[in-house]
Amino acid sequence: MGVELITNVSEYEKLAKEKLPKMVYDYYASGAEDQWTLKENRDAFSRILFRPRVLIDVSHINMATNVLGFNISMPIMIAPTAMQRMAHPEGELATARAAASAGTIMTLSSWATSSVEEVNSVGPGIRFFQLYVYKDRTIVRQLVRRAEMAGFKAIALTVDTPRLGRREADIKNRFTLPPHLVLKNFEGLDIGTMDKTNDSGLASYVASQVDRSLCWEDVKWLQTITSLPILVKGVMTAEDTRLAVENGAAGIIVSNHGARQLDYVPATISCLEEKNVHAHLDQNCQGYI
Repeated sequence: MGVELITNVSEYEKLAKEKLPKMVYDYYASGAEDQWTLKENRDAFSRILFRPRVLIDVSHINMATNVLGFNISMPIMIAPTAMQRMAHPEGELATARAAASAGTIMTLSSWATSSVEEVNSVGPGIRFFQLYVYKDRTIVRQLVRRAEMAGFKAIALTVDTPRLGRREADIKNRFTLPPHLVLKNFEGLDIGTMDKTNDSGLASYVASQVDRSLCWEDVKWLQTITSLPILVKGVMTAEDTRLAVENGAAGIIVSNHGARQLDYVPATISCLEEKNVHAHLDQNCQGYI
């Protein structure tokens, strides 16, 4: 028999569960704590219904749009997802090729298992770099510089992770990055003295170094070390949207981190109405994703 034809995106989840080791599948699939928001992320879409209009000429359809001045083929982009080589040997490289082929933007996780240089080597494409701010700002400067040199076009600053969410599946599985993989963007960086007694190595060390004191002043500071536009990723309220604008962000990414951080928060799609009604985006902010 031939390979089963996939006709729906949701079928990938079933195939992944069959093929991936449990620890890896659970890392990709699970959310924080009771996973209420994980379920709500999907359920909220089911409450939004189409209001179809008829007798409109649809013989030629154009879904192209513009994000931060970049023309893309459709209003669909690839969000940062860590450690993709746990699922496939080509990992982020395959994702980068697919995004370029589809004519859209890929955001590379700083916790990727392929480096910015490796992703750049697959060929042309519009790519953003997702960034955490670390206690040692020298690490941040090095990461931003590497992203710039590799041709990345924007920085997506994740702000909803002062500490990792309580992902109970990962706790039960004692999740660690498989030993044949590494967080490639941290290879070769000056990261000071790493605790060699830590069995989980670089990945655990990097996660422990995320700066919990991150605040709006750091958004301003980031603008002093790069000319790339800064997107603030993890905004869910109109109040924080205004603050992002006031602090010089080029835009925001409305996100609850795939329900992997704080549980019992609204689905991302549910937050957009608040921003449409209340957020006052001035000419300095180019919009939100």
